[in-house]
Amino acid sequence: MRVVRSGVSTRSNGRGARRARRARATIAILLAAASVLVAAQPAHADVIRDREYWLDDYGIRDAWTVTRGKGVTIAIIDTGVDGDHADLAGAVVGGADFSTLGSSNGQTPVGSDDSSHGTMVASLAAARGTGGGGGMIGAAPDASLLSLSIGFGESQGPSSDDQIADAVRWAVDNGADVINMSLTRNTLEWPTSWDDAFLYAMEKDVVVVAAAGNRGSGTTQVGAPATMPGVLTVGGVGRNGEASWDASAQGISIAVSAPSEQLVGATPGGGYVLWDGTSGATPIVAGIVALVRAAHPELDAANIIQRLIATAKPAGVEGDDPIYGYGLVDAAAAVSAAVVPVSSNPMGDLSDWIRVNRRAAAAPSEVETLAPTPAPSATTAPVPNASGASPLGTLLPSVAQLRDAGIPLLLFTLFGVAFVVLVSSAARQFRAARRRGYIGGWLPPS
Repeated sequence: MRVVRSGVSTRSNGRGARRARRARATIAILLAAASVLVAAQPAHADVIRDREYWLDDYGIRDAWTVTRGKGVTIAIIDTGVDGDHADLAGAVVGGADFSTLGSSNGQTPVGSDDSSHGTMVASLAAARGTGGGGGMIGAAPDASLLSLSIGFGESQGPSSDDQIADAVRWAVDNGADVINMSLTRNTLEWPTSWDDAFLYAMEKDVVVVAAAGNRGSGTTQVGAPATMPGVLTVGGVGRNGEASWDASAQGISIAVSAPSEQLVGATPGGGYVLWDGTSGATPIVAGIVALVRAAHPELDAANIIQRLIATAKPAGVEGDDPIYGYGLVDAAAAVSAAVVPVSSNPMGDLSDWIRVNRRAAAAPSEVETLAPTPAPSATTAPVPNASGASPLGTLLPSVAQLRDAGIPLLLFTLFGVAFVVLVSSAARQFRAARRRGYIGGWLPPS
């Protein structure tokens, strides 16, 4: 997967033999394109806010008349969030490092290729701004953040797959109500370690929000975790509300769509960037989820998700569309509209998937791990081999011989008996007819 930032093309998979060995398990961050916008300057802070077109176009500012997300915690599983950025002051209330490369609180950005990614993502979810209407502000500016730093292929410790599984569990145990995952494996499948971790989150009523991925970064189809049942998957659209070609992938697991082009993001050290990708669309939706949770604390995760998809503005074909999902997210409607409740997660049931698919997948592996049957020797009793041969050798037919020769012989015998019976019956009828004069050209009088 290629990552383009600040006009420099880099590769999210690391260099060298160690990174190559982990390439298949590496999680890719979903930054399609980013360019430096402006350094943090108080005189230019309003320029940053003015670029956040999605606040009005997607009903976020209207939703703030009801709630700004206070009391809800969003976990950012990414490269780490710089909580010292002026726009994030007071937002990050906890965290942890799973990469072995960062600080214990998860607030030291890690990764040589794109360590700023986590801070950019966090700012779209819950940045506070710098006061006076300036600076970067997130979709849920009063929500709290947890920063969980992951080493994408660079950790000295566990694989990124295992880091993410551990981070999900940590987030749940430390108060997360929403988990943002702007990352992908670039495969439909996910490791079994994610089964337990994500199921743990869902059983604890946590909403998991994941990015669909970006074609411009090499993700041609939605990949895990966005393919996992129960996950709220986010697709991306341009400023005109139409599906983004480069800054989004498409797939049947998409729930809603949100802006993924011309996005502003805060960067470590006090700067900002202009960037594209579902990495940015996802935290916007995660922030809206936080608004809905704050406005409706009585609702479980399934009904929080239901409110977002039921109130989305239609786009594409009616219903669940592989390009837009259920439509463009509408924060004001999700917070305030009347929505019929549901009894199960509209995005699917992970526990059912595990029960059906992991069981089916386990059968071949169990057969493959069987040790070969030892051949008979002078000191061992004979045992059947793989073909079912009899220990008495040629004295009695084997199971395979009975199957391969006996069954066809039985069928041949049955057909032969049936044929003889038919021929005998026909002969008797022929003789009877001849005696009565129906054969040989003579007909009885009418």
